Amino acid sequence: MQTGATPPQIPQQDPHAPIVALVARGDEPALGALYDATSARVFGLALRILRDRGAAEEATLDVFAQVWRQASRYDRGKGTVMAWLLNLTRSRAIDLLRSRARLNEIEPPLEGGFDTRDPDPGPEQASVEEERARRVRLAMQGLPREQRRVLEVVYFSGLSHSEAAQALGQPLGTVKTRIRMGLSALRRALAPAQEGLA
Repeated sequence: MQTGATPPQIPQQDPHAPIVALVARGDEPALGALYDATSARVFGLALRILRDRGAAEEATLDVFAQVWRQASRYDRGKGTVMAWLLNLTRSRAIDLLRSRARLNEIEPPLEGGFDTRDPDPGPEQASVEEERARRVRLAMQGLPREQRRVLEVVYFSGLSHSEAAQALGQPLGTVKTRIRMGLSALRRALAPAQEGLA
């Protein structure tokens, strides 16, 4: 037996991890507690992606149903519970967007006295937005790996700067610096394109 050995650290910085462990053992009240503590953030991200309250509510319920089924798959070594939940939310919301797009392709157009004007962008605007997205992806690929990873975690997973620092295991100051440098590099890379797409 070693003397002076450091006991294993209990990750108190993530209060949700013990709750997920209980959920993995089939503890329904633990799932309720996790829902109460995190559903506002999950719903907020789903709403930001889907832009539809009903669809965001559906995505939120789907995420927690998935947590109930797959809580044992959560790996705290890969990030916080909140990061895991937000990643599940992003995946589910994108799946809903894709299924909605496929449904719109299959449904016959409405005819008659209905107002069928689409509030979403028209084909020309959608084309412009797709081109912008393509340019952003290319600009992101040109960033150093550390800057790109931080931007992906903050802007695509919806984490705050401090949550991103915790998820990545990096100091908050380092994360903020990489975000600032990455955004600055993106602005420079995208500046020539902005004039043509404005």
